[in-house]
Amino acid sequence: MKALIVGCGRVGSALAKRLQEAGWEVVALDESEEALGRLGEHWPGEFHVGHALDISVLESAGIRDADALVASTDGDNTNIVVAQVAKLRYEVPHVAARILDPARAKFYSGRGFDVVSPTGTAIEALTESTLGSVRA
Repeated sequence: MKALIVGCGRVGSALAKRLQEAGWEVVALDESEEALGRLGEHWPGEFHVGHALDISVLESAGIRDADALVASTDGDNTNIVVAQVAKLRYEVPHVAARILDPARAKFYSGRGFDVVSPTGTAIEALTESTLGSVRA
């Protein structure tokens, strides 16, 4: 199985390492060469430098052969567009995007790719924690 991880920050690099440890072939893509450092000194996978909104960069990173793509940059717009391109143009079987804005996450849920909203999850968890502590 081959995964393309777009955005190699804390989330993307941790995910890339976990998938690689699970036996996946992993390609990480980030616009900053320094992001390679997050993968560790002995990263066995591929690493590409470039902007994911550039189709030639996605293609050189192997989007055509990917079984999964995760868009985990720090930009909602980039993640949404990359996820849509992966799903609609390249028909990547599994696509997921991190979307920080809970309203956008809700809008894009159910549109052909998985959406993870850490902000929305935090709001729900903190609301439940606060309401639970006051009721107790």
